[in-house]
Amino acid sequence: MDDLQRGETTPELVAPAQPKRRGLVAEIFRFALMIVAITLLARAFISPFEVDGQSMTPNLHDRDRVFVSRARYFHVDLNRWINLLPGEDRQGTDIWYPFNQPQRGDIVVLNPPTQSDKPFIKRVIGLPGETVTFHNGYVYIDGVRLDESYINGPITNCDRQAYCNIGPIPEGYVFVLGDHRDNSEDSRYFGPVAIDQLIGEAWFTNWPMDVIGRIPSADYPSIPAK
Repeated sequence: MDDLQRGETTPELVAPAQPKRRGLVAEIFRFALMIVAITLLARAFISPFEVDGQSMTPNLHDRDRVFVSRARYFHVDLNRWINLLPGEDRQGTDIWYPFNQPQRGDIVVLNPPTQSDKPFIKRVIGLPGETVTFHNGYVYIDGVRLDESYINGPITNCDRQAYCNIGPIPEGYVFVLGDHRDNSEDSRYFGPVAIDQLIGEAWFTNWPMDVIGRIPSADYPSIPAK
């Protein structure tokens, strides 16, 4: 009691600093976990991709970098899930796309049905049920010439290739071409590509600096939209 009156401080009266330090470490740890979680979640929906080669010139060039929307073509077979219910036995498939199906003109990153250790980047040209043909440098969809304003004139040939006239394209598949038609390994070589093999849509260019922005969508006034 005399010690307290003389102003001396006992150990029991000193404010402990250790809990504050532990609290700061915990906050930093929680913040780091949040950043990791956000990064993983973002990569589940959007992935970076670097163009390798000249198959998409003049619209995308070698070493251009793009963001790919992985969720764009996400789909499920409703029949598969409904058949899990007792007494249900639905035949065939009932595919549901919560966001969007592949559209003509979409630039997509895909796992090609050929020997390759890298994904390909191509443009969707033919959709399920359509017939794709080539004549005098042009592409025809169900006999209607495709107006491709993003390439330089009638440059599409299919001489000596395996898939020059395709139709109808099977359900669940698309026909893809590179924009550089003389320098592209695409559906003329390996045939239609399963939608399940589309990694996603390339929708935004993030490098080089002078082309950063949304990748323009294509318009086909002569072909009715599906």
